Amino acid sequence: MTLTVATPHAIGRPGYTVHLPCQPESVRRARALVSSVLETWGISSLAEDGEVIVSELLTNPLDHTTCRMAKVVIERCSDDAVRIEVADKSRTRPQLKGDDAAAESGRGLFLVAALSWRWGCDEHAWGKSTWAVLKTRASAPSVFHPAPTSGSAR
Repeated sequence: MTLTVATPHAIGRPGYTVHLPCQPESVRRARALVSSVLETWGISSLAEDGEVIVSELLTNPLDHTTCRMAKVVIERCSDDAVRIEVADKSRTRPQLKGDDAAAESGRGLFLVAALSWRWGCDEHAWGKSTWAVLKTRASAPSVFHPAPTSGSAR
């Protein structure tokens, strides 16, 4: 097993980046990283939702692409917001499917949309990054915000 160390950002917004192999065990490592980072930043109240979000975002390239590596980024956007991103080299955009409670799969992005303040997918020349922004409960509006059709909310 390869040891993967999260690298703190030296400049810009506070955050951590880690490259993980597209393997099922990487989901557990990404969840632990999100939980640890949110605890360090004193916003562990977001950890449960953050763990679910990173799991779903990382599972998409595992299940739907041939990518060998994915990059997980956790950034502190502001005092009350955290951005969780998973980037991979596939250009296939994830698709939000309906909330079919009986379905055995395909509800991941619905969960991301339900748990996050905003989410989306940015296309790049090298692939894509799928992201979600979590807000602390005190600052989060009680309105569902679907993903923008294009662009980024940073």
